[in-house]
Amino acid sequence: MLAGGLGVGLVLHGAWRLAKRPSPWPRRFLAFAARAFGADLRVEGPVPRGGLIAANHLSWLDILLIGGATGCAFVGAAELRSVPLVGRLCRINRTVFVARGDRAGVGQQVAALRDALSQGAVAVFPEGTTGDGRTLMPFKPALFAALDPPLPATLSSGALLHPARIDYGAATGELAWVGDEHGVAHARRVLARRGRFAATLRFAEPIDPAATPGRKALAAEAQRRVADLRPGSGG
Repeated sequence: MLAGGLGVGLVLHGAWRLAKRPSPWPRRFLAFAARAFGADLRVEGPVPRGGLIAANHLSWLDILLIGGATGCAFVGAAELRSVPLVGRLCRINRTVFVARGDRAGVGQQVAALRDALSQGAVAVFPEGTTGDGRTLMPFKPALFAALDPPLPATLSSGALLHPARIDYGAATGELAWVGDEHGVAHARRVLARRGRFAATLRFAEPIDPAATPGRKALAAEAQRRVADLRPGSGG
């Protein structure tokens, strides 16, 4: 079923691109895939259509849920670019590839992120790794520089920061990454799970970078608001 949906989505996406129209199919496929893998998603709070989304990170399923709900692009690890099929799908969805630990290249990464933001919403997982769904790790501030004034004219209005939190409820232990678990092992474990599960995507009120200038201040405020969106907080 999923392979069929992917094939249809790629054909329709190509048709939209040939017609030079904005394609809704990457978003629709991500939402379809999330449901196919068992997710019953509930979205709470103001859903962004632009700006930078900063979310906690538990599983590769996060990408399906956030992308399907918002149509956003993502910041992803550079090594994904060369993975068969996955790399192509990432490029179709306007992924901004970054090399982990490449401090010398941060300026170029920020410039690439700003360019992507000029085309629509982009999501980043600023913890830099996956968590267990209970503990929120410190947000790394580097990429928040993309919203640090002064901003380019293409981002000068509407470039807000949107804190978000993924919650898998009772299924968290089965879906969250475990320690140093390899990506393939994690995917197999998640795919082997049977039955449906409830997932909640909560958005906090957005942050205006002009009122919270500086990448470190933006990272700290985003982390605080994501922490306040903890499970059971009611948004």
